[in-house]
Amino acid sequence: MADTAVLSAQTPAVEGKARPGASALSARLEALDLPQGGFTAAARRDAAERLASMGLPGARDEYWRYTDPAPFNAPRSEALAVPARDASLFSDIDRLTLVFVDGVFDAAASDDLSAEGLQIESLAAADTGADHWAAGLYGTLEAAGQVPVKRPFAVLNTLAARDGLLIRVTGPVSRPLHVLYRRQDAAADVVLHHVVKLEPGAELTLLETGGIGARSNTMLEVDLAAGARFHHISSKRADDAKLGIGHIFARVGEGALFKSFALSVNGRMMRNEGVIEIAGDDAVAHIAAAVLGDGDEGAFHHDDTVFITHAAERCESRQVFKKVLKNGAHGIFQGKILVKPGAQKTDGYQISQGLLLDEGSQFLAKPELEIYADDVKCSHGSTTGALDETAMFYLRSRGVPREQAIVLLVLSFLADALAEIENDELRDAILVRLDEWLTSRAKG
Repeated sequence: MADTAVLSAQTPAVEGKARPGASALSARLEALDLPQGGFTAAARRDAAERLASMGLPGARDEYWRYTDPAPFNAPRSEALAVPARDASLFSDIDRLTLVFVDGVFDAAASDDLSAEGLQIESLAAADTGADHWAAGLYGTLEAAGQVPVKRPFAVLNTLAARDGLLIRVTGPVSRPLHVLYRRQDAAADVVLHHVVKLEPGAELTLLETGGIGARSNTMLEVDLAAGARFHHISSKRADDAKLGIGHIFARVGEGALFKSFALSVNGRMMRNEGVIEIAGDDAVAHIAAAVLGDGDEGAFHHDDTVFITHAAERCESRQVFKKVLKNGAHGIFQGKILVKPGAQKTDGYQISQGLLLDEGSQFLAKPELEIYADDVKCSHGSTTGALDETAMFYLRSRGVPREQAIVLLVLSFLADALAEIENDELRDAILVRLDEWLTSRAKG
C-alpha cells in the first residue's frame, strides 16, 4: 500500500516559511482518488515525495511566465459542454483502435488487443500485481526529465494516473495503433499515463485523436532501444473549449528514430511539454506541431515547451513549430537544445514561427541553446509576422478569391511542420482536415 502520510503532501515549512504552492497542492490532491498498491506503488511514492518538495507551479516560475498555471492548479475542473462527436481524423485508414471514455479504457469499444509484434494492456487492469515489464519504466523517464527544469504536473500525473496503456513492441507493426478519446461527462477531469517500450529493431506508429476531458493531464513515456523507430501523431479535437496539459518523455537509443507531430485546433488552454533524451549514438529525434487558434470562438492559448538533450555522438534533432493565430489568440513556444560534453557531431535545429492573421493575436517565443561540445552544428530561429502581401497580391491578380488565397498561404506556412510526417496517407488526412477548418473560417 502507498504511504498515505506521503500522499497527503503536507510538507513542512522551509526555513520558517510555507513552501510556495503548498495549500494549492494539498487541495489538488484532496480532490483526487489516488491509486494504491500494484507494480506502480514505488514510483507513486517517489512521485509524492518529489511533488511535495517542489509544489505546484506559480505564475513567477520561469517556464510558466507566459502561461498562467492556475486553471491546472484548481482542485477540480469546471463543467464544459460536450461537443458533438465528429468523425475520426483517421477513419479511412486501416488501424488498430483502442478507445478511452472519460479517461477509462473501454474494452468493448476497442479492437482486439492481440496483434503481431505487440503486447498491450490497460494500466488499470495490469496494476494489480507487483511484477510487470513496465515496472522499470513507469515514471522513470519522467523522473529523469525533471533535471534541470522541474515539471510538477508531470510528477502529479505519475502519482495520480489510474489508467492508460502499457505497450511493448517486439517487431515491426504493420498497422498504426490508434488511441481514440471520447468525452461523455461534462466535467471529466482525466489523468492518463501511457508507457511505450520498443525493443531493438521494433517499429510502431501511434495515433492519438479525440476529446480527452474537460480538463486533462496526459503522459506518454517512450523508451526506444537500438534501431527502433517510433512515429507519433496527436490531434486534439476541434472546437472543444477544454483545458489540457500533455507530456512526452522519450529516451532514444543507438541508431533509433523518434518522431512526434501534434495538430492542435482551437481549445481554451493547451500546454504540451516534450522532454527528449538522445542517449545513443547516431540517433534521430524530431518533434513538430501545427497549431491553429481562433479567439473568436472563445479564449485560445497554446503553449509548447520542449527540451532536447544530446548525450551521444552523431545525433540529429529537429524542432519545427508553426502557429496560425487570429482574433486575439495567443501562441507560446519555449524550446531548448542542450548538448552535453562529448556529444560531438551533434546536428540540432530549432524553428518556431507565428503567423498572425490580425493585430490582436500574439506569438511569444523563447529559443535556447546550451552547448558543451566543440564539434557541433546547432541553430535556432523564431519569426512572427502577417500574411505575405506580395504573395497575396500575386494570387489575387491571377483570379484566386481572397478566402482561397488565405487558405493556400496558411497551408504553405505550415508545410515544414507537416513534412515531419513520413507517412503520405496520414499526412494527406491531416491536410484535408486543415483545409476544411481554414476554409470554414477564412472570411473572419
